[in-house]
Amino acid sequence: MKLGLIGLPQSGKSTIFSAIAGARGEEKASRSDQLITTVAVPDERVDFLAKIYKPKKSTYAHIEYLLPSQAPSAAGAKAENAVLTQARVCDALIHVIRNFTAGGLEPASEADFWKTEEEMILSDLGVAEKRIERMELDAKRGKKPDEEEHHLIKACRQILEAGDPLRVNPELAASPSLRGFTFLSAKPQLVIINNDDEDEALPGWKRNPPQVDTMVIRGRLEKDIGSMTPEEAKEFMEAYHIQESVLDRVIKKSYSLLNLISFFTVLNEEVRSWPLRRGLPALEAAGTVHTDMKKGFIRAEVFSFDHLKQHGSVHEVKQKGLVHLEGKEYVVKDGDILQFRFNV
Repeated sequence: MKLGLIGLPQSGKSTIFSAIAGARGEEKASRSDQLITTVAVPDERVDFLAKIYKPKKSTYAHIEYLLPSQAPSAAGAKAENAVLTQARVCDALIHVIRNFTAGGLEPASEADFWKTEEEMILSDLGVAEKRIERMELDAKRGKKPDEEEHHLIKACRQILEAGDPLRVNPELAASPSLRGFTFLSAKPQLVIINNDDEDEALPGWKRNPPQVDTMVIRGRLEKDIGSMTPEEAKEFMEAYHIQESVLDRVIKKSYSLLNLISFFTVLNEEVRSWPLRRGLPALEAAGTVHTDMKKGFIRAEVFSFDHLKQHGSVHEVKQKGLVHLEGKEYVVKDGDILQFRFNV
């Protein structure tokens, strides 16, 4: 799962990214100078399972955060478009909004949000119109268009022409048939208000954005905290009324934004947590672990973490009849411990 940081120049995207990566991330650069940090999702359940199974290795679920590159010569609209284009491959967006004075400029957080939002809507509208034109041209040449896709794309165009993001229609935005179009305004979005060190409050906006979650981060302060020793960080967090690290707060929001749960496997002497979209079946969970498991899926042996914690051992869970075999349509629940039976 990958989330891309977007926002206007000087919004503090790099600062927020550094605050996230500096806590527990592994920062690395791609060929295009994009920055990616991979962070482990803390989960006490993995630690508990390690005590029960005593594996050689414990692995937490991971999430990636992408900071798109910006060409040094790019400016204004070109720079913004370059950032948005790179973010299309991401599963969700983190929209960073400047809410501090910079270079003598007072913050205009609400106007900044809508400027980028309108850019995404216009960009998506261009994609939709081009596809509709192509399908109608193909129809004139005798090629029958995909009726479902044609209907969905026209529905997208109608929403975008009204000046709304595709997020306003969650069912349409999440349609598998539209996934290849990588619509920006269809992606789940977290808005980070980047405040001054002393400012803990959300700004008052006249118009609330549709279908987005919002949180305040004091980017420069929390970047500095991320580079401190645990003792120093604790002291500063208490002084500035920060309950959790910026990374832990962003991870929780990211999981919620992507509608993720975690399931667990114990395989090859490794206890591992895996992220999975809520509502997906055991077959998809098997494919998350390994494509062969999905290809040759037979059954999944399932029991819950809560039952294991309650009874203290796998043996007791089995004795209580709490282990069950499920087929490929079984909907995986948060905290399920799965063992896949497959044959390839």
